Amino acid sequence: MINASEAMPGGGTLNISSQFSTDKKYIEIEFIDTGKGIPKVNINKLFDPFFTTKSSGTGLGLAVSYGIIEQHQGKIEVKSELGQGSVFTISLPIAG
Repeated sequence: MINASEAMPGGGTLNISSQFSTDKKYIEIEFIDTGKGIPKVNINKLFDPFFTTKSSGTGLGLAVSYGIIEQHQGKIEVKSELGQGSVFTISLPIAG
């Protein structure tokens, strides 16, 4: 949520929603922002430790998040269009 707000310095919208996957085995949490978008060249680097495009920050936030999600047998996906915003989808298995 911090990254999303930083991607919208002039304001914008952040929608957070959740739903079950079609097979009902996962809960999917979506973060959709109307920010500036992420260049395609950076998408595959987002979860690398210490990768950042910001003048301040450690570049560890998404790397740590990725690790925690993987430890829970989940996944995180990113879709982004420059000038349109980004969608981060976290899928976590439902225990039971």
